[in-house]
Amino acid sequence: MKAGQWDGKQKKVVINDIPVPEPVENQFLVKIHSASLCHSDLMSELRPETTVTLGHEGVGFIEKIHPSAEGKGFNIGDAIGFNYFLGVCFECDGCMVHNLRCEKSPAQLQGFVVDGYFQEYCVVDYHNAVILPKELDMKRAAPLFCAGITAFHAVDSCELKSGDWLAVVGCGGLGQYATQYAKAMGFKVVGVDVNDEVLECVKKLGADAVVNSKTNPNAAEEVKKITGKGAHAAAVFAAAPQAYSSAIEYLRVGGLLMVIGISTEDLKVSTFDLTTGRYRIKADSTSIPQRMAKAVDFTAKHKIQPDVEFRKLEDLPQMVADMQAGKAKCRQVVVF
Repeated sequence: MKAGQWDGKQKKVVINDIPVPEPVENQFLVKIHSASLCHSDLMSELRPETTVTLGHEGVGFIEKIHPSAEGKGFNIGDAIGFNYFLGVCFECDGCMVHNLRCEKSPAQLQGFVVDGYFQEYCVVDYHNAVILPKELDMKRAAPLFCAGITAFHAVDSCELKSGDWLAVVGCGGLGQYATQYAKAMGFKVVGVDVNDEVLECVKKLGADAVVNSKTNPNAAEEVKKITGKGAHAAAVFAAAPQAYSSAIEYLRVGGLLMVIGISTEDLKVSTFDLTTGRYRIKADSTSIPQRMAKAVDFTAKHKIQPDVEFRKLEDLPQMVADMQAGKAKCRQVVVF
């Protein structure tokens, strides 16, 4: 089969022919229908000096079920989406927080240390899987299984009530999902980004207002003018350190800073501001499989799907280059 892989020695993306994998204990063999590129896929430092298939956002059809995974509510032919962890127990105290915290065995991240989803077939642990509702277009559903679920958890955990303001800081793939979720939950949205084309995308998706924090030197004042006293919460989907320091200024007193984007620098906070209630801090992520169903069901109910650009597997090297250059305005999806 064809696979889009990171070559650790050449330090570049290549298309290779590799064997179709066989499912082992607790696994399905899945025929990939679509897979999407995420900014996390660019983090080559997470990969060993070997060759590994990229991709941790995917959907597909069950092709084969290992005997140990039979009777778990799945059948051959089911359309499924899935998380990207292998080798963990999915049940210890650590796994109830995040599968990277498994207390019994280290997680193997598909797309990083073991083969991911930019290949025609892959293996998936049944604990990670959920049947896709028919309301979702499978060609566009791959980003849901990282970006979408992360964005849902972020918005859902912001402790907002109907009519409250959410500042979506970083309006790429996650921010576009978050805007749709926030509007479906009855919140007002101000999108903040450095790219006017990306801001135009979130406006089309329902954002009540947008602010370019690069061209507007008074972005914080503009956000406060739009929202009254400031946003009730600011969810940061960007990874730039500046995005976090700026986001705090978008908040009203007692507002919530939702940490999502993984920055290259540690977050600097004021203990005085925290103890005196200037702002609060929470964080969320794709999280654990036990939380997936709520996100997927809400997405299907409100028919929330991302704006995507369809590509071919052979385009993967260029897709990565476009994302690195900041040219990707929406999720890039390979349909097999």
